[in-house]
Amino acid sequence: MQRPAVGDDFLRSSESDAPQPRDNPPIESVHGSKPSDLPEPIRLSPYDPIWPARFEEERAALEGTIGDWIVDGVHHVGSTAVPGLEAKPIIDILAGVRSLKESQACFEPLARLEYMYAPYLVEEMHWFCKPHPNRRTHHLHLVPVASNRYADELAFRDRLRELPELASEYAALKRRLASRFVDDRDAYTDAKSDFVRGVLEQAR
Repeated sequence: MQRPAVGDDFLRSSESDAPQPRDNPPIESVHGSKPSDLPEPIRLSPYDPIWPARFEEERAALEGTIGDWIVDGVHHVGSTAVPGLEAKPIIDILAGVRSLKESQACFEPLARLEYMYAPYLVEEMHWFCKPHPNRRTHHLHLVPVASNRYADELAFRDRLRELPELASEYAALKRRLASRFVDDRDAYTDAKSDFVRGVLEQAR
């Protein structure tokens, strides 16, 4: 089945690790929302060399708070993880976990770090934003390490880091689409699907 795109840079998959249980909802939630429903227009910023430091600061906080559930580390992903690439100034973070069910125990500790959970793509990941949907500084994905999504998020980032010409091509595409779909996050993401899919196919 073809996998359409989601989020800033990435593919949404119909494949799953395991469905998220519907009991025991998190304390801090954006109930009934998905990322594209949350009120924030698409605005790209020039690459900021402070972004890696902001990630490292957050990684330390996450490892100190939910380290017992993390498998294979906490990773800086998305456009802010690629040197020189324009991006929305939101730090995208990928944390590997053993399973979606087990990592539900992270919700309450993450709320203390101001992460708000949105029940989005629940068969693939737990998605959070910080500190608030209309003024986000960070996105967090808790993703099972055995899943395609986990491998693909890392592979896409690494491919753009390795090939500056590919990153430049992606930046040009993002600029065109951000101008066209400034208030339509779903359309912006979907329009990048072919590019993202092509990069992942080359990486395999």
